[in-house]
Amino acid sequence: MKEKVVLINLLMSFTVLFAMLFQTLHSYEHIYKQLTEKHCDHHYAAHQKQITHSHTVENNCSVCHFAFSTFIPNHFQPLSFHTIIVENPIAFTFTKAASTFFKGSLFALRAPPALV
Repeated sequence: MKEKVVLINLLMSFTVLFAMLFQTLHSYEHIYKQLTEKHCDHHYAAHQKQITHSHTVENNCSVCHFAFSTFIPNHFQPLSFHTIIVENPIAFTFTKAASTFFKGSLFALRAPPALV
């Protein structure tokens, strides 16, 4: 079981390393494309409109925009706690008559608690 966990940890670390290394190599691909692109000179004539071709730069590269980050959704259900007050108008009172007579030992305290 421990060997399986070690293997999974190793594969996950290589996956993260590969993702970072692949992004770096991909940036070199963009540099290589710019260096090997053929340079063209435009010759414009005065008072004449010429549309021959256009140069576009691809700014929407999903590999270059990849980044590791945490994702914590921020749509939590709010919890509201309400205090419920229940008034009980009935009051029970319990009175016990105190005895002033002491016999020397209290055997009533040696029993399990009694429910009243």
